[in-house]
Amino acid sequence: MRIKWFSLIRITGLICVLLYHFFQMRYTGGFIGVDIFFTFSGYLITALIIDEFSKTKKFSLHDFYYRRVMRIVPPLILMICVVLPFTLLVGRDYITDLTRQIAAALGFVTNIFEINTGGTYESRFIPHLFVHTWSLAIEVQFYLLWGLCLYLLTKYSQTVKQFRWRVFGGSFALATISALAMYLRAKQLTEFSPIYFSSVTHIFPFFIGSMLGAIAGIQDVLPQFSESFAKHWTKKWAAIFMGVNLGCLFILAYCLRFSEQITYMFGFLLASLFAAGAIFGANVLHRKTPDIKEPQIFTYLADISYSVYLFHWPLFVILSKRYSNWGAALLTTILAVIFASFSYYFLEPLLRGKDVAVLGKTFNLKQVLAPLGIFTTLAVGFGVYLCLQAPTISSLEQNLLLGGIQQDVTKLETAYAKATAPKVEQQLAQTQTADQTIPEGTTIIGDSVTLGSRSYLLEHMENVDIDAEGNRTMNLAYDVLMNLQNTNQLRQNVVICIGTNALDDYQEQTQKVIDDLKDGHHLIFITPHDGNADSSYNSYKLGVWERTLPKKYNFITIGDWDEVARAHPEAFEGTDGTHFGGREDTSKLYLDCIQDALKRAQKTPLKGEK
Repeated sequence: MRIKWFSLIRITGLICVLLYHFFQMRYTGGFIGVDIFFTFSGYLITALIIDEFSKTKKFSLHDFYYRRVMRIVPPLILMICVVLPFTLLVGRDYITDLTRQIAAALGFVTNIFEINTGGTYESRFIPHLFVHTWSLAIEVQFYLLWGLCLYLLTKYSQTVKQFRWRVFGGSFALATISALAMYLRAKQLTEFSPIYFSSVTHIFPFFIGSMLGAIAGIQDVLPQFSESFAKHWTKKWAAIFMGVNLGCLFILAYCLRFSEQITYMFGFLLASLFAAGAIFGANVLHRKTPDIKEPQIFTYLADISYSVYLFHWPLFVILSKRYSNWGAALLTTILAVIFASFSYYFLEPLLRGKDVAVLGKTFNLKQVLAPLGIFTTLAVGFGVYLCLQAPTISSLEQNLLLGGIQQDVTKLETAYAKATAPKVEQQLAQTQTADQTIPEGTTIIGDSVTLGSRSYLLEHMENVDIDAEGNRTMNLAYDVLMNLQNTNQLRQNVVICIGTNALDDYQEQTQKVIDDLKDGHHLIFITPHDGNADSSYNSYKLGVWERTLPKKYNFITIGDWDEVARAHPEAFEGTDGTHFGGREDTSKLYLDCIQDALKRAQKTPLKGEK
């Protein structure tokens, strides 16, 4: 039995995801499309299992797993085989760590892989081609565990009613635990990806859907649902209820931000509840419109939605490097629809042993087995070749790693030189420390952007110390500042190149830097630049706020790297729009920005001077 109007739920989820990936700057919360899919899957799977138990008084775990495998695996394998040749259109960085990417996707552990490698859709490095299969990993993990749990429940449930309420109670408990885990972790939020990708914190939408499935299933439903809603709600009210919930989902897709705390504390939960509301409304509307046929376009788009989701992300990552954003989005959509249609209407039925009619000709599995085998053999061979050619880390990551190693070596050499210096020199150094004489020159404290250009800066600047580290936020920069200041290693000119990873408390943390810096220093802030950020991002807001500081503090100077970078978009071609380590032309722009700020700082008073 197919419920009409459920197609609109799937289509809404797909549209949200596509808008987010294609136009991330505008539809910043479209990632909730995944939560819509999660909620719908939880509802549908639970409702179908209850229906099966209601009819037969048993539940076949083997058949359940078989159906899931046949629906999930063929399009996944096809997607990987089809996408790999497209990587020839871009540089080798886009196949970085390809072996582990493919293994994680096929092993349904991409979410764990991304947590361990620090990946994200909004990655500041080269995005993984198969990062989007993180959601598929959580879905399969849910199917494996939840299917087994419900199978065991059927063994200890005497009636459908008893089974239903046990499913509801278990779903409620698990949804509460998972949502609470996300809420509590979000309160101490320092990094988003581990919460977003975690099965523990992001599995609650499935159980919210399961709760609804236990109450208002597909065929077997609670009498209370049938009497209270299916009978008393009008067609109009059911449509309005569904429409309002879908509308709320689109509002969330427009308003939420991946890097904001409120998204994790409440945003995902609201998205799941609105999705459940839309499912509920569609269920009632289905029962109220027995004579109305669902438009075929809705059914078609819903059928291919899963496969479109699989194909669109890697294709867009690749094509967006060759075409304009609009062109890449259009071409990606066309190709994804073609491949998804082939998978759903041709390949998958054949693999399930069904005959397929195409243009009046009928095909069966035996007829396509030879070409399918040749295609698979060629695809596997090409995949193995690419895996053997794939770098372990991208060129940008390699540059950052090298910069970090060089920085660590410098620190070790400095520490060794101090430890082995003659006693007279050590006593002199101790005397200087006691006198708290501020060393001349410049101290630069930066994040991964600075780390990538560290070698270039050291080659072209005199009397400078650089301490940079990836993912450094302002509070961590403050700790470095205090340590250098307390050990009398902080030079007269203090340059803070922090902000790409700005958290919600960026003003408070920056103010601590300003207040606790001792007298006798110039303080220079280099505004952060994130090529993917708009005015809603903390990095952008921090830059705006930093520009106001010289009017309030005469010892502060601003180096406006964000303004320089936006005026030279060509300097970021082939990069992630933020980092440029290894590119000499962009490193020179960065150096010029810092040196210009230092020159202007010399014309201002030191902190503590009038």
